[in-house]
Amino acid sequence: MNPPSLDEIRIACKAVARSATFVRIHEERIASYADSLKKAHGAPPALDPACHYLGRGEDTVSYLLTLNAVNFGSGYFPHLRKRPGMSGYFTVASSLNDHYREHGPLAAEALTRLRPEDCASIFGQEASRGPAGELMSLFARALNDLGAFVLRDFDGRFVDLIEAAGDSAERLVGILSEMPFFNDVGHYGPLRVPFFKRAQITAADLSLAFGGDGWGRFGDLDRLTMFADNLVPHVLRIDGILAYDPELASRIDREELIPAHSPEEIEIRACAVHAVERMVQALRDKGENATAMFLDYLLWNRGQDPYFKNIAPRHRTRTVFY
Repeated sequence: MNPPSLDEIRIACKAVARSATFVRIHEERIASYADSLKKAHGAPPALDPACHYLGRGEDTVSYLLTLNAVNFGSGYFPHLRKRPGMSGYFTVASSLNDHYREHGPLAAEALTRLRPEDCASIFGQEASRGPAGELMSLFARALNDLGAFVLRDFDGRFVDLIEAAGDSAERLVGILSEMPFFNDVGHYGPLRVPFFKRAQITAADLSLAFGGDGWGRFGDLDRLTMFADNLVPHVLRIDGILAYDPELASRIDREELIPAHSPEEIEIRACAVHAVERMVQALRDKGENATAMFLDYLLWNRGQDPYFKNIAPRHRTRTVFY
């Protein structure tokens, strides 16, 4: 199998955006919006050390690969028991951080043996049969897969997986996408539409954690696309860059689940990716250095503002990809 190309994401998402019927991009607003985003940003991109296991060399690599193996579940998060003042993501990241600090890193072999009840304990949930219990079962499968993959192909060493990418984020995406829960690909009619959200964000997180050096050195971070989740499209919708079909908007606002791989879900994600690509190009046309990774960081952090949490629901899809 040929390794995935990040250009395939761009090409496919552009094609979806051109023929989309449920989601529309307000192209005329792209340039001014991109400019306002760039001007409004504050601190440079960084991982919060209060929530992430940083500064520990190989153990930080282990932590970030383990975290991104379970960096999904936004469709389940309304049912997740969250830490006070924290989102679903930060609840998961902080819980894993605490486990690493209190019990040490999870070795690859240990990951293969984790059960749903073990995940419930690590992530502060009850082992139940409801949506949160279903998510813990998916977390266990994801971590079992990661452990088995690292044991089989990299002799149990997480850093060997990173080094196999040879300082290329695109190659790292290819390696990670060999695992089923990282192989984030949908179809829009006959068109294959890859996103590889969690594989891409793993490279970005490693770069932030290691300051672009060592296990965080990738010479092609500018090749990454926006990390297609449910928060950045929500921010783009609220800010008037994406417009949803009235029926789709009504379903989302009623907090109805949008099925994974449905045309509506593919259009939401693909149009967000293409809109960010258009913003990158608008900024580059003005001579500015812009990347999709940087704009994604700005948009995702913008979405942490309570305004975006309270004004309207975001789309919810139960999937292992975000």
